[in-house]
Amino acid sequence: MQRIELKTEIKADRNIVFDLSRSIDLHKISTEQTNEEAIAGKTSGLIGMNESVTWRAKHFGIYQKLTSKITEFDRPKHFADEMVKGAFKEFKHEHHFAELNGGTLMTDFFDYESPFGILGKIADNLFLKKYMTELLTERNRIVKEFAESEKWKELIKK
Repeated sequence: MQRIELKTEIKADRNIVFDLSRSIDLHKISTEQTNEEAIAGKTSGLIGMNESVTWRAKHFGIYQKLTSKITEFDRPKHFADEMVKGAFKEFKHEHHFAELNGGTLMTDFFDYESPFGILGKIADNLFLKKYMTELLTERNRIVKEFAESEKWKELIKK
């Protein structure tokens, strides 16, 4: 099992950062480079406990579908989504939010296992872990951009 851990300091209220992180619409914005589209389940707005979303996205030149479900939810401290169906053998993405100097420290733990046994482990080391880290880093950059400006008001109502 691979783990990616990212910490992002955001100068914004924890409730805003939490809600942006579970916004289907913000996710679409942050993944424009992979043409991600919510095609089933919760397809817009804020996803919540026991809700799922199916994404269609282009990775490595191939369109793929992935369904994830919110399995843990403690607003505004943390939530987790887990893959129900998709290309990975499994994954769990934990999102944690702590107050920090009047702002928020957002911490991501992305645990995943690639399919195909040893070949999957080789792919992880050669390119997949770096690729996933870049996707998550870009997503966090967009969360930060929206939270630290007035843009968050376009996506969530306080």
